[in-house]
Amino acid sequence: MGKDSLLHNFAETAERVAATTKKLEKAALLGAYLREQNDEDLARAARYFAGQQFALKDARTTNVGSSVLRDALSEVTGASVEELRPRYVRLGDAGEVAYEVLREYKREALQPTITLAETESLISQLSELRGTKNKRALLTSVLARATALEAKYLVKLLLGDLRIGLKEGLVEDSIARAFETPLAEVAQANMMLGDIGETAVRARRAELHSISMRLFRPLKFMLATAAADLDDIARTMPAEFYVEDKFDGIRAQAHVEAGRVALYSRTMDEVTHRFPELEAPLATLATLAADVILDGEIVPARGPEILPFTELQKRLGRKTVSEELLRATPVVFIAYDLLYASGRMLIDEPLELRRRLLEELVTDEEGTLRLSRARRADSIATLDAEFDAARGRGNEGLMIKDPRSSYKPGRRGREWLKLKRAIATLDVVVTAVEVGHGKRRHLLSDYTFAVRRSEEDPELLNVGKAYSGLTDAELAELTEWFRQHTLQEFAHGRVRTVEPQIILEVTFDRVQESKRHKSGYALRFPRILRLREDKTVAEIDTLEAVRRLAENG
Repeated sequence: MGKDSLLHNFAETAERVAATTKKLEKAALLGAYLREQNDEDLARAARYFAGQQFALKDARTTNVGSSVLRDALSEVTGASVEELRPRYVRLGDAGEVAYEVLREYKREALQPTITLAETESLISQLSELRGTKNKRALLTSVLARATALEAKYLVKLLLGDLRIGLKEGLVEDSIARAFETPLAEVAQANMMLGDIGETAVRARRAELHSISMRLFRPLKFMLATAAADLDDIARTMPAEFYVEDKFDGIRAQAHVEAGRVALYSRTMDEVTHRFPELEAPLATLATLAADVILDGEIVPARGPEILPFTELQKRLGRKTVSEELLRATPVVFIAYDLLYASGRMLIDEPLELRRRLLEELVTDEEGTLRLSRARRADSIATLDAEFDAARGRGNEGLMIKDPRSSYKPGRRGREWLKLKRAIATLDVVVTAVEVGHGKRRHLLSDYTFAVRRSEEDPELLNVGKAYSGLTDAELAELTEWFRQHTLQEFAHGRVRTVEPQIILEVTFDRVQESKRHKSGYALRFPRILRLREDKTVAEIDTLEAVRRLAENG
């Protein structure tokens, strides 16, 4: 194993992985590369191939947008921003643009010198630097001595998307192959450690068995699949199943032990400071069990009344929450699953056992810390009435769960189904924006949006464009964000392609086939229901969901 693994070798492996469409070949290629690295570079490479700048348990971010990278590339090569923009349009990938332009503008062939250790140092420094000027200066100094291939993957890593057909699960498979370890053990260790890099090192050392669960390392959330209709539920669920309200809040995981409480969002970020009124109620759990991990929902509520999600949005994204806002928008934590208690990991136990243990810990259905109501049902005939009742309580719809189901962190299966609004909705990501009209002529208010090609393929396919649904205040804030995260500009800045990070929930009249979009579909009369700041691009809907809605009329 070499002392210092070069970013160039990482990039060459990534190129070979990208060149094959077969998952087994990708895993084999990646496994062979990982096996040759020393422990430090093994950890770095595993994270980078999984698309992570830092371990998932690490809350740091680089906050480097495409505009900063573009300006640094312009400074290094002498190509103006105007000259670079057509390349972004043609290639659609900032890493590919860096590769192409550096090959053309570098007058002398450079030797690869950047190591994975230096790459890690660069990412760490960028997370600490404040101001785009300082970040640009650091990036310029590194890109000035980077080969075209090094620059390509530096840019991809900084934007968080290698686009080589890898998901974290496939990296886990590669680690299992590299060190002859059962995949299930690798996946379990990665789930508990929250760091695929450390998991890879432990796998090499045959130390996966010694890993124990530790609080305050958030687990990934188990995800539900949207039910097409009641018949879909009947085909999927066993004779008896749980029916719960689907809450219109933000998913949260609560970790509790004596003297400490922490809340984590779907993106694994700690959000405890945003909801200080939840700490004391959650802390009482430590008197009933030594340590606890709950899965649940933070919902705006005043007494028994559930408030609209728009009320909760006022508290999202704030570093501090004023006393006035705490009074105006109170929240509750509704617990619906128990993942860990009194030193015992429960995720492999059936839901009916986890539920029974949860009911011993959380008994109140109307306090600041609440227990969700889970009702046993043996027929879908009752679900229409249940749905209407849930909507009457101010909730989004229903969750249907198999009592036999284990908790599968980060997985989306059919053991949990969600039945949402009677009108169809999709979670999408904004890919392009335009200047509005009339009173919104100074705002970027018209949004083109996309879904993923599939759960495995992250390619974004546009399916529609929406103009309405957000407030002027939200549009003003997003306008500034889109200006800072523009990939290309057209029509003197009136139209922009942007970094795909802003998630929307949209509704529409129906889905129709269309040649206008690469997806082959377009939403008729789409309207924005809300921003989904609690979701990532990996969690938006797929083309299959769009196709299913089209087929169902």
